Formats: sequence, C-alpha cells, structure tokens
Amino acid sequence: MGFFKRLFGGSSTKPEKRYYVIQVKCKRCGEIIEGRLDLDNDLSLEYEDDNTTYFARKVLMGGGHCFQQVEVALKFNSSRELMEKEVQGGMFIE
Repeated sequence: MGFFKRLFGGSSTKPEKRYYVIQVKCKRCGEIIEGRLDLDNDLSLEYEDDNTTYFARKVLMGGGHCFQQVEVALKFNSSRELMEKEVQGGMFIE
C-alpha cells in the first residue's frame, strides 16, 4: 500500500482551500444565491504600485422565477485572502 501512495503521490496532508464560497441575496425577489470561486483558475492578476493583488468578477443568477443578475467583484491579496468585496443587484450573506 505504501508503494502505491509513493508512486501516485498520495499524501496524508490536508489539501489547501481551493474554493471561496459566495452567498448573496437578490434585491428583487429575496432569493439566496450561492456561487463559488476557484482560487486557482478564476483570479486575474492585477498590479497596484508594488503590491500584487488578484481580482475576480462573477455574475450570479437564481433558479427561481426571478432572472435578476447579481454581480460580485472580489479583490484578494497575494496570499489569496479576501481584501475587498462589492455587489450590485443584491447583498452579501455572511
């Protein structure tokens, strides 16, 4: 068993958090919409002065009778921790 773990790279360490979960409430109908952001693939690099930051924009839409779009803009630091967040068409659920 140990041979196969070494061969295929099995590790007993916990994987890092890869997704950031977003929950918003639609202003029009009040539906709670959940989305997720892949921290490895969905972030765009942004240079500000000497700081490296990451930016992501997601448009979420509920599955009910309301088709209002809720736009979310998120900014992360170089270690991918959330710095700023904005929402249009809804509000964040903590």
